[in-house]
Amino acid sequence: MAGTKGSISGARTASAEVVRVATYNIHRARGLDGQVSLSRIADVLRQIDADVVGVQEVYEAQAEHLARDLEMQFVTGVTVHRSDGAYGNAIFTRLPLQGVATFDLSVRTREARGGIRVDLALRNHTLHVFNVHLGLRGRERAEQVKWLVERHILWDDRTGPRVVIGDLNEWFPPGRVGRALRREFTSLRRRLTHPALLPLWALDRIYWDHAVRGESLRVHRSRLARVASDHLPLVASLRLVGS
Repeated sequence: MAGTKGSISGARTASAEVVRVATYNIHRARGLDGQVSLSRIADVLRQIDADVVGVQEVYEAQAEHLARDLEMQFVTGVTVHRSDGAYGNAIFTRLPLQGVATFDLSVRTREARGGIRVDLALRNHTLHVFNVHLGLRGRERAEQVKWLVERHILWDDRTGPRVVIGDLNEWFPPGRVGRALRREFTSLRRRLTHPALLPLWALDRIYWDHAVRGESLRVHRSRLARVASDHLPLVASLRLVGS
């Protein structure tokens, strides 16, 4: 099962009307040059300057290191314990953290998968951000997105706007994952994020519900980002309706 870990450094009051959200599969910090460099990943995240970042394919120790370096709060959702450490997903944020939950999305004998939800204070709202990393097979993803929507996103006692970010591993849209999320959320036109050097597929996605207005959705294509991981970061600027 997934676990959580957090830091209280870097919290700030959410006073801006617009929140910047990003998703980034960091590939264990192994770049296209074969070098493992957390400092390079940290520099890319500084370039993005997001309020909330969902990260996939990260070791727990790497997440701790990045959080200290970036002076951000963090939570981790461990999906598997490897010989070289606990591994899975993480969320980094500058916004006040009100709640955290992790959940298992593993399907039978397939590779362990999971997600994290954080509840963040944003003006007079609580913003719920879900960071997920889905499986490689179509039927596997269909089960995972069904669980994600029914068991986690639509939970009755949760109020406030919701955002879903992550590596959805959906290579050829329109697929089951995109169709399921589109019934509850909206987004802008998909952006290509993988492979980083010459992106051909929109594996990384950001969706938001109708209480949020998407002002922009872009791929961060800096020279450093093109080598730091096999994915490029995806960044959205979101405004709460009525803010």
